[in-house]
Amino acid sequence: MRKTNWAIEKKWGYAILALVLFVGSYLCIVVYKGATRDGLTFAVENDQPDADRQPEQKDPNDTKPPRPDHKHPAFRERIEERKRMVAKDIAAEGVSAWIRTGVRDPNILNAMRTVPRHAFVRPSDLRRAYADHPLPIGLGQTISQPYIVAYMTEALKLDPNDKVLEVGTGSGYQAAVCAEIAQEVHTIEILEQLAKSAKEQLKKLGYRNVFVKAADGYFGWKEKGPFDGIIVTCAAGMVPPPLIEQLKPDGRMILPLGSPYGYQTLVLVTKDDKGKVRSKRLMGVAFVPMVGRVRGSGR
Repeated sequence: MRKTNWAIEKKWGYAILALVLFVGSYLCIVVYKGATRDGLTFAVENDQPDADRQPEQKDPNDTKPPRPDHKHPAFRERIEERKRMVAKDIAAEGVSAWIRTGVRDPNILNAMRTVPRHAFVRPSDLRRAYADHPLPIGLGQTISQPYIVAYMTEALKLDPNDKVLEVGTGSGYQAAVCAEIAQEVHTIEILEQLAKSAKEQLKKLGYRNVFVKAADGYFGWKEKGPFDGIIVTCAAGMVPPPLIEQLKPDGRMILPLGSPYGYQTLVLVTKDDKGKVRSKRLMGVAFVPMVGRVRGSGR
């Protein structure tokens, strides 16, 4: 009788063990499926990294030049003088010896407050660096009046993606102002000595998005074009045809037109998306003359 009871107990033991294993397996399957439905991730199911978590890859075709770095001590000098210059001589209405419109573009005003004009003038003119008039820089050339620099830059309606051509580098000041706003500036100076000194000074000041070439600006800089904006800082009696060709559709060019030995008129030249060119007279100015091909000198 005892043996029979032991056999019965053994059978029930196996049955209970089998039931436990069955229930346990079933519960594991239910938990696994529920976890999957709830969005939990298992390594075995997702052995590829999430695309959204990949580190950002730099585009090898992105060749945009770096922005000006403003690390040179000149940017921390005479800040209040630049602020006063902008408030009194550039942004104000009807200032100076004639009635004129104040510059309103905040990007231009900020650029004029940022660029250290005293770093572009001769040592003998440091005291007058922020006066609103042109100053000589040698070789018969000048650094333009701050208001005119701001006014001409505003006329181009630059944005951070624009490529600019400047004809007449001079000291490099106008190029620096444009470089504070535009993506890159290509500037041409026919006088090699000025081109060299401007290039050195712009590099020293951290303008890594300005490129200087000693050449005749009449022909522009074809291999770097076309340009969104072109600014000519020397007087000519005509608009050089190569500059029109190198202006992008919907581009803008500003230059002084008239006698190189007297007063000229600032003219805004625009080209629409069909290539049609229009011009608009803006204001009277007095610039040094453009030399080279435009005067038939062959230089």
